[in-house]
Amino acid sequence: MNVRSSRSKAKLITACMFLVALSITASCRASNDEPPSDAQSIAQLELRASQAGPREQCYLYVQLIHSMTEAAGKQVLNGEYEQAAATMKKTEHYAQLIHDGLARDTKRLKDAEKLMEHTTARLNEYLRHSSGDDRLAMEATLKRLDGVHDELLTQVFSH
Repeated sequence: MNVRSSRSKAKLITACMFLVALSITASCRASNDEPPSDAQSIAQLELRASQAGPREQCYLYVQLIHSMTEAAGKQVLNGEYEQAAATMKKTEHYAQLIHDGLARDTKRLKDAEKLMEHTTARLNEYLRHSSGDDRLAMEATLKRLDGVHDELLTQVFSH
């Protein structure tokens, strides 16, 4: 039962991330605007996610990861490597929250997965502009986010 529960949780996480990535990609294509990635918008989104019900948190966490990835990318491009590293560290925290809560959150799963897909693609782009220790940290974060994306994708296809 424990193995089955772990598989179900992994599938749900993958599906959630898939849904978020899809939703963000669709919204970005429709508006040609990236979601806000300034500190105030991120803080508001963090507050919304912390107060949201369990069924909506997955999607909001993926939105947070996306906004933080965009912010970190801008920081890297501006040479603010320490700030970018701190921002990327926060994304890992939300990735873990997605992983932990995926089994109870099936709302907007496909949207979450699509958004995560878009987010990992953007992080890959920013990775090209990083160097040294910052690059290693971003690669580790990308690996973690790719894992969460896989879990969301698995969950989407299991429903």
